[in-house]
Amino acid sequence: MASNYQESLAEEATGQSVLPLSRIKKIIQLDEDIAQCSHNATFLIAIATELFIQYIAEQGYNVVKSERKPRKTIQYKDLATAVSRIDNLEFLADVIPKTTTYRQFKEKRAREGAQDLPIIEKGQTTLNGAGAPVQNGANNLPGDQILLPSRINGSNGPPSGESPMPTVSMMLGHTVEPEVGSNKEVEMTG
Repeated sequence: MASNYQESLAEEATGQSVLPLSRIKKIIQLDEDIAQCSHNATFLIAIATELFIQYIAEQGYNVVKSERKPRKTIQYKDLATAVSRIDNLEFLADVIPKTTTYRQFKEKRAREGAQDLPIIEKGQTTLNGAGAPVQNGANNLPGDQILLPSRINGSNGPPSGESPMPTVSMMLGHTVEPEVGSNKEVEMTG
């Protein structure tokens, strides 16, 4: 029991900090929320910072030890892995993010972009006038206008006994066949 007490005394903070107190005072003075800070408080902040640096370095070292081929040095990716795995360090996720390659970033951006596109059924248009994609997967260019056939005698539907006329795009020069049996409302433009 006496040996544990002696060991804990050896690990306790001494009267000096490894970090320069003058720098810590300058950093504290930059904070607008703190009007004054005593010398003792500055010392405690320095000691707390040392302990935090020691803790995060130990966690980074544990990540290095867990690899197949351990290294002798701790790298940024080790600290980023420690931050992502350990709940106590979760608040550092924005400060020490995991790095990704440019290829991974492009693939992720492409996947997110594909998910964000709205699903447009045949015959519908968006607010900017773009219609549904063409069957082969190419999208209509922005600003394309699809002209709908005019109704005869101002009636809302096709004359009885006649099939609806196909929709014609004047700008693209292709025809979009209407869905069979669909009586969906279509917004008229132009």
